[in-house]
Amino acid sequence: MEENLKQLPNAGAIEIIKIALFGPESTGKTTLAKQLAEHFKTAWVPEFARDYLQEKWEKTGQICDVDDMLPIAYGQTKLENDSLSIANKHLFCDTNLLVTKVFSEAYYNFCDPLLDEAAREHKYDLFFLTDIDVPWEKDDLRDKAEGRESVFAVFKQALIDNNKPFITLSGDENLRLNKAIAIINDLAVSKKMEFSSLDFAQIYEHGISLENIQKQLNFFKNGISKTILVEPATVPNGILKLSENDFHLKADFFDANKSHLKLKKFVPASGAASRMFKFLSTFLSEFDVEHESINAYINRKKDSELSIFIVGLEKFPFFEEIDKKLKEVFPNFNSLERDYKNYYFIKFLLSSDYFDFANKPKGILPFHKYSDHIATAVEEHLYECAYYSSSNGNSHLHFTVSEEHQNQFENIINGVKNKVEKESGTIISISYSYQNKATDAIAVDLANKPFRDEKEKLVFRPGGHGALIENLNNLDADIIFIKNIDNVIQNNIEKIALYKKALAGILIELQQQVFKHLNEIEKTKEDDMEEIITFVKNKLNMEVIADFSKYSLQDKISYLKNILDRPIRICGMVKNESETGGGPFWIRDSKGNTSLQIVETSQIDLQNPNQADILNKATHFNPVDLVCGIRNYKNEKFDLTHFIDHNSGFIVEKNKNGQPLKGYELPGLWNGAMAKWITVFVEVPLFTFNPVKNVNDLLKPAHQPQ
Repeated sequence: MEENLKQLPNAGAIEIIKIALFGPESTGKTTLAKQLAEHFKTAWVPEFARDYLQEKWEKTGQICDVDDMLPIAYGQTKLENDSLSIANKHLFCDTNLLVTKVFSEAYYNFCDPLLDEAAREHKYDLFFLTDIDVPWEKDDLRDKAEGRESVFAVFKQALIDNNKPFITLSGDENLRLNKAIAIINDLAVSKKMEFSSLDFAQIYEHGISLENIQKQLNFFKNGISKTILVEPATVPNGILKLSENDFHLKADFFDANKSHLKLKKFVPASGAASRMFKFLSTFLSEFDVEHESINAYINRKKDSELSIFIVGLEKFPFFEEIDKKLKEVFPNFNSLERDYKNYYFIKFLLSSDYFDFANKPKGILPFHKYSDHIATAVEEHLYECAYYSSSNGNSHLHFTVSEEHQNQFENIINGVKNKVEKESGTIISISYSYQNKATDAIAVDLANKPFRDEKEKLVFRPGGHGALIENLNNLDADIIFIKNIDNVIQNNIEKIALYKKALAGILIELQQQVFKHLNEIEKTKEDDMEEIITFVKNKLNMEVIADFSKYSLQDKISYLKNILDRPIRICGMVKNESETGGGPFWIRDSKGNTSLQIVETSQIDLQNPNQADILNKATHFNPVDLVCGIRNYKNEKFDLTHFIDHNSGFIVEKNKNGQPLKGYELPGLWNGAMAKWITVFVEVPLFTFNPVKNVNDLLKPAHQPQ
């Protein structure tokens, strides 16, 4: 018998894809095995134990016992080997030796070493773990319906403990069959991509399509073409400049037209605050308070950031809370030398045992000190939302957050929401979403091979803020205001609201003109075409193809409809004050078309002197101050995923546990993800842009009490 068990075929050496059905009694394994075999026109392996035990019952009236385990294993092995010889590309096994091993351990608290070894070594390309969400069907050989949950948990743990590649199948019979067929087809594709079965199960669990992974691997292999800059967008070449009076008129226009619109504010807020405190983290890791003064460290490292932080310490909104905790922990804190006080302040600020600010979401950190309380960025966004993103006494605010952080946001909001609503006279509805794991990207090593961690698992990285186009796409609103979580202000919120409302007024006015042309375009005659062409060029900053005049009238109408029928974004731009990041440019795409785009520095070929020169001549910076219209002229929501330039992502170099890797980030939310939108840039005052990228930014006037 030992030799027969060791004759188990190794699926990895055969061109047959072997699928094992695995799960407790009465979970649909036999039905599914038959259905899959019929679909793929191949053989399936029945359960040997069923006939064996039925025959034993009929002959002796005895049920299964521990002595039956090895005969069952032997019989199952023979059935599988016999079926393998007649299989056509696939073989579906109603059961397998691991099932026998699990039953032996569960019912008899013993497994023969020979069976144990064979079950561990026996390989399948994939296990389908059949869920218990189907009705129990009683027969002579089945145990009982009670306790199915615990039995299922044992089966699942067996797959995990034995490092078997598995996917759970739930749902009714048809759903399971269709799901299984799709998975098996994908498994074949993954094998051609040289992924193991364990890789495939991990990819499936992550929710990333193989098509996207192949695209990502191609980007790593072939690179991503850099954006071709034509020239900077400037005033008046691509950037609209309004007078103060014009801003008021546009804001008034928005107020006059908003009553029938559903407004929403969209705030990306999933990032942790680690970059805010990077220089402080470095200080703690490199400074020895027993052997060096902080001043000596600052001079040695030329760390001006640390110097500014210490000088401004008492002006930070979190100073009093941390100072209070220090005095609780150290009763003699006031008598300590200044260096020790500053060192322990920074240590408590970042320590996971105390405030752990670097690992918290930026939005919930103390940003502003008022006379009666300390405000977070989240609270400031609530006030802003009430000021400009409200109609008919209602306002809607949406945060994208990390799932593990949502309760922290909710705790902050629950403490201030009633106060904000009472002061503003506005009811604020809050909603949340998470970045979809399916938008993550596979990481590769420097040879462009999939990067693996210490457990040999594939490594996936978040796809960047460009993934949030899906979150934006899921919102139900007419007008959406977009602003980053850290771009808030302590003073002049009324003036901030003026410019946001003005951008929305420009959007509504432009949208009305676009909709008018789209509603009338089917009746447009040749003589009327020039008005639309002028509008497209002058108001939408878009080109019309050179040989447009040669088109038939119907083709001209179709061409112009395609240009006009798009989501619209109005983007505030501030004068460049040497901030790093994206800016407005005229760019040329691979087809030779020029358009206005927000371009990140990483998208530009800085080794090209011409491109570097254009970048250096940029006059404005993108503060991520957008107002978006996401409905068409028929009042239908656009599918925003249709307007992405998928070839405008980023390749970034990172490391994991000291090992270098390359990651791929999706086209940025306001970069490639909106590349095919109608785009208008408007200059807004610099004081509307107050990001907190570094903790020392909280010392700037915009974040300090007046």
